[in-house]
Amino acid sequence: MLNRIDEIRPQLRPSERQLADYISAAPREVVDLSMIELAARAGISQPTIARFCHALGCSGFREFKIRLAQSIASTLPVVYRDVLPDEGAAGIAAKVFDRTIMALMDVRNNLSTDSVAHAIELLVHARRIEFYGAGGSGVAALDIQHKFFRLGVPSVAYSDPHTFSMSAALLDAGDVMVAVSNTGRTRDVIDATRSALACGASVIAITHGHSPLARLASVALMANLDEDSDIYAPMTSRISHLAIGDILAVGVALQRGPELAGKLARAKEVLNRRRLTS
Repeated sequence: MLNRIDEIRPQLRPSERQLADYISAAPREVVDLSMIELAARAGISQPTIARFCHALGCSGFREFKIRLAQSIASTLPVVYRDVLPDEGAAGIAAKVFDRTIMALMDVRNNLSTDSVAHAIELLVHARRIEFYGAGGSGVAALDIQHKFFRLGVPSVAYSDPHTFSMSAALLDAGDVMVAVSNTGRTRDVIDATRSALACGASVIAITHGHSPLARLASVALMANLDEDSDIYAPMTSRISHLAIGDILAVGVALQRGPELAGKLARAKEVLNRRRLTS
């Protein structure tokens, strides 16, 4: 719910943004307040609270408080903040772990299992699978493709926009493109998605749900993490994308069953021969 408040903040009126700021600063306190008490403490009117609740998709203040309480209860009892310039090693480790754990919990709680099942079904029957991502998302796309490579699935990963733009135009019906994008607004990835769809291929997007890429894709697996895109190396979004990739790989492996077991055994034997004996 707190993430949702941040998402709609630009569309809110000034008085509603004032209310949003108050709730974000003291969410546990708000759960125990009546509408009259909240209006007085936030310095706004009761109709403003009603409009704010409806903007969040709630039927009223009561439902908003229930959903806010559930959101708070599902998080760790830790309040993390970005590391400070003079942060010590202990603080850096704790905050990075806390941020990552909470991000994974948030994605787990909001990931659509129906969308996951649909994506796995497309991948199981795919003639060919191509993974695209630009920048840091390209690294995630390569990691996910490596898991499918180990499953014996014909696949390739591209992070160069020129390459995946051309490759998308050569896809065909029965092929599947997996697009990885933190923001879902990277022009090259969106253009490649349009090309793949025009060729009859299916597109699975691992991205933010409120993005052009999510709206274009055949299936969107949403990691709605509000991570500052100005940070040089986004972390929580990448970890979440890799986790979603693991889910897809495990789902495909289970679907393929005995057919896959022999291939994995042969691959394991080759790897064992390359390791030093103890």
